[in-house]
Amino acid sequence: MSEVAHHLTIHGRVQGVGYRAWVENEASARGLRGWVRNRREGTVESVLCGLESAVEDMVRLCWQGPPMAQVRDIDAQPCALPEENGFEQLPTQ
Repeated sequence: MSEVAHHLTIHGRVQGVGYRAWVENEASARGLRGWVRNRREGTVESVLCGLESAVEDMVRLCWQGPPMAQVRDIDAQPCALPEENGFEQLPTQ
């Protein structure tokens, strides 16, 4: 199976609720590569890369998020495969 990558912008109550750490843990558990970060305008941004089924599963999970999150919308678009290995939290941008 080939790898796919998706760029996500997650809207709603997603900052200050542990969303980034949750994404990092869930993505790592699924063997995904990529990153997650807060955006200054209040969204969370992420790139998820891996087997198509694992990426699709993670995108579905992002609608739920951690217990205190309230996801209103997710913009998910295909993107270039990241060159980095592993999954990390990046600084706010």
